[in-house]
Amino acid sequence: MIKKSFSLIFILFCFSGFSQKVIEKTIISDILETSRNLKIYLPKGYEKDSLKNYPLAVVFDAEYLFDTYVGNSVLFALKDKAPKQIVVGISMEKTKKEDTYFNIDNGKLNRRSIEFYQFVRDEVIFYVESNFRTSPFISLIGEGTSANIISHYLKEPEPYINSYVCINPTFSDFVYREFESYNLKKFLKEDNTFYLYTNNSTSFSLKKQAKIRELQIEISSLGLNNFNIINDHIKTPSSISAVSEAIPRAISKIFEIYSSISKDEFEKNIKNSTPRDAIAYLENKYLEIEFLFGSNLGIREKDIYAIENIIIEKENGDYLREFGKMILNLFPSSPLGEYYIGRYYENRNNIKKALRFYKVGYGKIDPSDPNSDAFYENILRLSGQ
Repeated sequence: MIKKSFSLIFILFCFSGFSQKVIEKTIISDILETSRNLKIYLPKGYEKDSLKNYPLAVVFDAEYLFDTYVGNSVLFALKDKAPKQIVVGISMEKTKKEDTYFNIDNGKLNRRSIEFYQFVRDEVIFYVESNFRTSPFISLIGEGTSANIISHYLKEPEPYINSYVCINPTFSDFVYREFESYNLKKFLKEDNTFYLYTNNSTSFSLKKQAKIRELQIEISSLGLNNFNIINDHIKTPSSISAVSEAIPRAISKIFEIYSSISKDEFEKNIKNSTPRDAIAYLENKYLEIEFLFGSNLGIREKDIYAIENIIIEKENGDYLREFGKMILNLFPSSPLGEYYIGRYYENRNNIKKALRFYKVGYGKIDPSDPNSDAFYENILRLSGQ
């Protein structure tokens, strides 16, 4: 009971923290021939940094998904597990049946749902990208039949959506045929990264569980390198609680590359690398973060330490100098660059050069820094030689 109360207080705290940053906007749609209300959340710091861009998340069913998604996006950004996002919610409280339902006889979208599909594609996304600083990374998030219509964006001949988040999806009986027609292998031609999230749940009927499970197996078998299939299974007696679990689980997977190097990432992608490959992996990771999410993070210090042993212990430390130069380019005020270059020269008994780099690095350290003594010991050790 205490845990539930704490979670509720935290969620309410998050909501109160972002409520003043939500813009209400009414769009007059030429496609729908009516107006639609949008909620637009701008992350903290948006107004201060006029150069920074942010990933865009378009949330269908704004009346009950928008606050939950924004609250989670704020939390993940605070914990440095995902970039800050611009979140747009589309109100569908009275129109969902018209906007997202399909023909039960063939699974195809009906005329109205096709128009809504085009409205999101050609008017909502166009409006937001024209008026706010968005990065190229776009997510669509929906539940039930909204999740189904989101899956239809996979058929676009030139993919422009990066992540398709289909929560508690209500697919037609023809969903396998539909996915086959989307030709998902076309994503391999794109120099980009894509994600498809679907969840199954014990709260669904047995027929629905079987349908989603079969689809998840089929699309996973494609094995597309840049198209990440996230097949989730949530054990809960309630479809409502499945929604609250699915959103953070989807965010965690979709923005996994943004986080600092995890134990699993190290074991899978780095552990057996050569020093050159480990350095290249680290550089490419942050280049991809900047390209996809508009976030120029440099390189986190903890990620430097994550590959340190590979650089030091493999190939006689031959790449220590290259490693140090990379750090100096990214963090000229950090002493780590000089440390690694100094260690490179010390390993080769070039004491004069090693001592010079250690001294320069030591000069950058605040005397109160707990690492200052260790740095000074390097200088003392070599000064006596």
